[in-house]
Amino acid sequence: MNEEVTLLREVDAIQIPSGDTITLPEGTPVVITQTLGGTYTVATSAGLARIASQDADCLGIDLEENKKRQEQSDAMKDAPLEDRVWHAMTQVFDPEIPVDIVNLGLVYDCQIDEDGEEGTEVNVKMTLTAPGCGMGPVIAADAQAKIMNIAEVDKASVDVVWEPAWNQEMISEEGKMKLGMI
Repeated sequence: MNEEVTLLREVDAIQIPSGDTITLPEGTPVVITQTLGGTYTVATSAGLARIASQDADCLGIDLEENKKRQEQSDAMKDAPLEDRVWHAMTQVFDPEIPVDIVNLGLVYDCQIDEDGEEGTEVNVKMTLTAPGCGMGPVIAADAQAKIMNIAEVDKASVDVVWEPAWNQEMISEEGKMKLGMI
C-alpha cells in the first residue's frame, strides 16, 4: 500500500512493537503500510504505530466506507456460531505481518460454551510470533472485541500462551502463500 498522508487531527495510536499508547499530533506525515482487520499500521518518523478503525478519519478515510467493509463481513451472520467466531478471528492481524492470526497459526484453541454461567462464552488460547512482542495484549484485545461483536456471544476471553512455542510450520498454506513462502 504505502500511501503517504498527513494526519488531519491529533490521534492516539499504539506504538509497534512496544504496545505503548502514543499521541500523534495533527499535521504529522505518515505512510499507511497496512490496512487489514479494520486497523491501520502507519510509519512515522518515530517508527510504526497502529491507528484504530474508529479513528480512520484522521487519515482522510471515510468512516462510512469502513462500515460497508464491516457489513461485508456480516455475510457470515447465518453461519454456525463456531464458524463465525473463527471468521471473526481472521479479521485480526499482527500489525507488522499481512496475515491474520488464524492463518499465522497463532490460535491454538477455541472453546465455545453455549450454556455458560454468563450465557454463551468463548475462550481462546493464542500465542505470538515472538515472546517479547509488546503488541500481545493489543492483538488479544482486538480478537476479544471482534468475537464480542457476534450477537450471541455474552463473554469472551483471549489468553496469550507460550506452549507450544510458535514456529513457521504452523502457518497455513494460505498464510504461506500471502507471505511468499510457497
